[in-house]
Amino acid sequence: MRTDLFDFDLPDDRIALRPAEPRDAARLLVVDPNAAGPAPTLSDKAVHDLASLLRPGDALVLNDTRVIPAALSGVRVRGDLRSGVSFNLLKRVGESRWRALARPAKRLAVGDRVRFGSESEGMACLMSALEATVASRLEAGEVELAFDLSGPDLDLAIQGIGEMPLPPYIAGRRAADLSDRAAYQTVYAARDGAVAAPTAGLHFTPDLFAALEARGVARHFVTLHVGAGTFLPVKTDDTADHKMHGEWGEVTEATADALNAVREAGGRIVAVGTTSLRILESAAADGTIRPFAGDTSIFITPGYHFRAADVLMTNFHLPRSTLFMLVAAFSGLETMKAAYAHAVVSGYRFYSYGDASLLFRTGKEVSHG
Repeated sequence: MRTDLFDFDLPDDRIALRPAEPRDAARLLVVDPNAAGPAPTLSDKAVHDLASLLRPGDALVLNDTRVIPAALSGVRVRGDLRSGVSFNLLKRVGESRWRALARPAKRLAVGDRVRFGSESEGMACLMSALEATVASRLEAGEVELAFDLSGPDLDLAIQGIGEMPLPPYIAGRRAADLSDRAAYQTVYAARDGAVAAPTAGLHFTPDLFAALEARGVARHFVTLHVGAGTFLPVKTDDTADHKMHGEWGEVTEATADALNAVREAGGRIVAVGTTSLRILESAAADGTIRPFAGDTSIFITPGYHFRAADVLMTNFHLPRSTLFMLVAAFSGLETMKAAYAHAVVSGYRFYSYGDASLLFRTGKEVSHG
């Protein structure tokens, strides 16, 4: 399909730089593509209304990945020469190695040493606590870093000196701060490995979970370690020419069995976030969800036949992004264009710290409440 079919206008002032407080106070646009008549039904709600919009017997599927502080600043050391450079870790490729996006990459050569940390007056902080060698230069400004530490020791060092890897549309307008350590993490995050948040999950609170439980809505967890490539715009003219980055995910046997039982009992599977949906679809075959562990590079565009998810809760996405293509596949391209136009006019907040939508799958029975 032509990439320009997934373009839309978005004013800069619709991009959220901070999350709603409390988390479940964010707005929720409910999108029913199966309404009678030519236009979808669009309902303005709030995230704390979610329990009333689902049915007893439905099941939430949430991504329990934990975002690591993957934004690192360092100094390139080449003989007596020093130069500042920054990195966003993208994917672990070994106990001591990470693929990373370097800025500016042109300052780096294979064999360069990089020292991470900073110096304060009268005190050398972490300048010598973490060092790495540029092992290779890759395409599009990426490098492979070989750290001097490995395994848990490396993880602890990154936790100590890294910052939360805010998306470019936020990081370009403000610096990450201490509040992002909590705000850019779901309250149920459990497994380290993501370099970007599963943002639909940022809206959940203990009170909202309590309301969902009282409603009879179960919750189950899957894992997809979100990579930075998930949120990038598609730069090819045709979606068929776009290559997705692989991301590691897992659906356990217990979770697969539980979700299959939900469907057999007539309940709906409600994917919280496109990451949960993508790992579910990677694990599904012939209408059955199976255990899965490994990399997935699934790319969902209109025409895709969904096998697992019935309902999708997700934030509002970038024009021409793989995620807007996914929601267009789920609820219909014209439906989602209408929904996004309504969201813009109605003042919804977009992207990672923005508001959410609750999408029902096109062609599926949708009654809720």
